[in-house]
Amino acid sequence: MINSFELTALTVLIALPIAYGMAASVVFAVPRRWHVPVLVLTILPFWTSYVVRTYAWLLVLGDQGLINETLITIGVINEHLSLVNNRAGVLIVFVHYFTMIMTLTIFVNLRRIPGNLIRAARDLGASPAQVFWRVILPLSVPGIATGVFLTIVLAIGDYVTPQIIGGGSELTMPQAIMLQVSRLANTPMAAALSFFLTACVVIAVIVFSPWLRTRRSGS
Repeated sequence: MINSFELTALTVLIALPIAYGMAASVVFAVPRRWHVPVLVLTILPFWTSYVVRTYAWLLVLGDQGLINETLITIGVINEHLSLVNNRAGVLIVFVHYFTMIMTLTIFVNLRRIPGNLIRAARDLGASPAQVFWRVILPLSVPGIATGVFLTIVLAIGDYVTPQIIGGGSELTMPQAIMLQVSRLANTPMAAALSFFLTACVVIAVIVFSPWLRTRRSGS
């Protein structure tokens, strides 16, 4: 339970600023006619199977993988980094996947901000930092909340990535449930853990429902 919560929290904290920066760069630095092509390039990994994509990460994170070989070649490290069968590898894959989801939700929200509000703030003497903190960021909260909500719900219930990348080093809630069913045949315990996991999702829905309603009403 603690492992699941910590992994989910770390994923949100790391993926959110990356996703916001990517979405803001596309919306404000790329001409509008190029928004869709750039966004398509961003979500290309979604076009492959989640399981296949997770196994592909083994080739990137392994001892002889791309990351280790590159770092050794350029002289940054002398020994291979351990990036599989531990939390670090799971976190890297989670951040990669959920950054894309957050980028999509934040992009849609930022794109809907009327340009005249930003121009009005600048005409009234607001600095770029003030425009961001007082105009752009408050109006993008529904997109942020939607991305964070989806990340929490999907990450805390993810079984594939912790099982393939993390192995059995640090069990998460879905792994513990499968362990109770497949190896211990303890169906009551599996049901209790599943109920708790469902309750966590329900709590997330209740917490984020004000922003989710705002997003639906504005669409």
